[in-house]
Amino acid sequence: MTTRHCDAEIPDSPRPPYPLVSGYCDITCGFGRGSAELGIPTANVPIEELSVEFNNLSLGIYFGFAKVQAIDKQLSVDSRSDGTKVEFNYGRYLSKEKDDLNVLPVVLSIGKNPFYGNNFKTIELHIIHKFNKDFYGAKVKFCILGYLRPELDYTTKEALIKDINIDIYKSLSVLSKDSYKSLGSLLDD
Repeated sequence: MTTRHCDAEIPDSPRPPYPLVSGYCDITCGFGRGSAELGIPTANVPIEELSVEFNNLSLGIYFGFAKVQAIDKQLSVDSRSDGTKVEFNYGRYLSKEKDDLNVLPVVLSIGKNPFYGNNFKTIELHIIHKFNKDFYGAKVKFCILGYLRPELDYTTKEALIKDINIDIYKSLSVLSKDSYKSLGSLLDD
């Protein structure tokens, strides 16, 4: 496994303040860069829907589990800040047969995305699963089980993508351990 100078030491099992478990949050549209520019789609959640414990975490990259839930609502269309249209389907295309509604591993960013020059904090979840369609407007519940590394700035998009893929690999490795894997049950309804 690739080790970077910035990697945090990950204990054999979660230590306080982990696990942190959210309630169901709205999945909103961000800038669309995760899918379009990086090939790594993210589900953005509003910070104001999370408890103070989430908001007090350091900027950085974390790992855990997530569970997406469709909601019964009519399709709608919204616009990003750049004017592109986004369909809010509220998860109507999520498939139980394709495991879209299962508890799934997640790597997430709590940060300002310095590569893109943001000056505000966002929370973006990359649910490690192949979904067939976007699911803007659906709900997501997630737990954070640990910290991978601090938020970094990058000189190239390729370096950013490389580090995100290392984060995904490390997350999957840790989450496969029984002491972490069993905590997926925190998201059972």
